[in-house]
Amino acid sequence: MSEITRFGVSIETALVEAFDTLSKEKGFANRSDALRQCMRNALQEEANTNPDANVSGVLSVIYDHHNSDLSKKLTGLQHEVHEIVMTSLHVHLDLHHCLEVMILKGRNCKVQELADKLSTARGVLKANLAITSIDTLANSCHTHDKHCHTGKHNHN
Repeated sequence: MSEITRFGVSIETALVEAFDTLSKEKGFANRSDALRQCMRNALQEEANTNPDANVSGVLSVIYDHHNSDLSKKLTGLQHEVHEIVMTSLHVHLDLHHCLEVMILKGRNCKVQELADKLSTARGVLKANLAITSIDTLANSCHTHDKHCHTGKHNHN
């Protein structure tokens, strides 16, 4: 286990109480675990802005499949950068709409570029990209935090 640093923080009582309530609702064992996760999230968010970072991500796209050649265009764009698209899932939501979910991995700028091309295609109704810097994950687990080795995953 890595070295632990204890430090004091001055925070308004109402803010601490609200944070503690939220932490308990989310299932954190204690304030330290919740604060660790907040710190990791902040560091991750900053790392996600680096265009050269190695990232993994999920892109979800909802579109009207009756739009002329949209399905072919979406598939074609994925094939152009097949090294980034790890896998995809196609779901029929109703008679007119489809959901395409893609797992992506590569340099942030390339993943963002693909997401922009797919989400701006005519007929796409909604698109959402969620990315995580792989480099940052490796660094946070390098500290030998117990959560990186116990198989516990926090999905907050």
